Amino acid sequence: MKLRYFPFTIVLKDTFTISHSSRSTTPAMMVEIEHDGLTGYGEASLPPYLKENQQSVTEFFKKVDLSEFNDPLDLDIILDYINNLASGNEAAKAAIDLAVHDLAGKIKNLPLNQLLNFKKSSGIYTSFTIGISSKEKIKMKISVASSYKYLKIKLGSEVDKKNIEFINSLTDKPLFVDVNQGWSDKYSALEMINWLAEKNVVLVEQPLSKEMIKENGWLTERSPLPIIADEAIQTFDDIELVKDFYSGINIKLMKCGGVRQAKLMIEKAKRLNLKIMIGCMTETSCAVTAASHLASLADWIDLDGAELISNDPFSGMKIIEGMIQIPDSPGLGVTKIRKYQT
Repeated sequence: MKLRYFPFTIVLKDTFTISHSSRSTTPAMMVEIEHDGLTGYGEASLPPYLKENQQSVTEFFKKVDLSEFNDPLDLDIILDYINNLASGNEAAKAAIDLAVHDLAGKIKNLPLNQLLNFKKSSGIYTSFTIGISSKEKIKMKISVASSYKYLKIKLGSEVDKKNIEFINSLTDKPLFVDVNQGWSDKYSALEMINWLAEKNVVLVEQPLSKEMIKENGWLTERSPLPIIADEAIQTFDDIELVKDFYSGINIKLMKCGGVRQAKLMIEKAKRLNLKIMIGCMTETSCAVTAASHLASLADWIDLDGAELISNDPFSGMKIIEGMIQIPDSPGLGVTKIRKYQT
């Protein structure tokens, strides 16, 4: 097997603002693994809070030598090798995980969900994300998302209530609320969540800092809405740290190290009766499509990342009337449609 990797800059259609930052691009690293004329594709999307960058991913990839593996179908052996190369580097590991799964599916002529014996369900809806922005931009985004069943609203500013009231005046769609650690006081957070429960809100993601462990637990005990860990949950080992303090967890391939680790996290979360959201970063269709194969195992889906970008080099999972359409083609089900350039 031969590994190739390419720096890439993901360009967003609009500036994306959350409680503590704004950005119009996301650095990434695209991966290709070739074997006997077949190519598996992978991706490392690198938003700032992951603490990985193109340089760190490149340094990790320099350690990788896949030439010693004769059978690409030895997924566990290959991925154990990758995971043991260095601690951390989860997005870099995810990129290789995606590529070897894509390659294995192509060799066996099976879509990823069948390769891993996942059930493929129809009628699975994803949310559409609206960042913190002006009323004019929010109104435009709601119009763009007219076919979606759910909206995901970023909160964590001084105009949270005004924005929710404005959104409620424009649509009766159920809302996911994501605060990205933007609230600082558990009492005002509970007051706000009680108010949100009357505003067509379904769940609240990461209302307080991930460091406020006990406060998040206090809030979860009293909240009328499920409280979902996002920044507080990265990898499999973090489940033990959050299981008593949240209602559920948001699993993202870039955070946890790829499909294999996500599967293990889902299985453990279900044993602990934790709710599961499958989410994404701003990603191309490569990573988003990989995550879509896990969708039937989750309670909520937030896989609109590729819809928010302007230079997607892949075609893969589609969203039609708010429903995800998982490809039936082998591997991840993605096709490279243009070069890796902004």
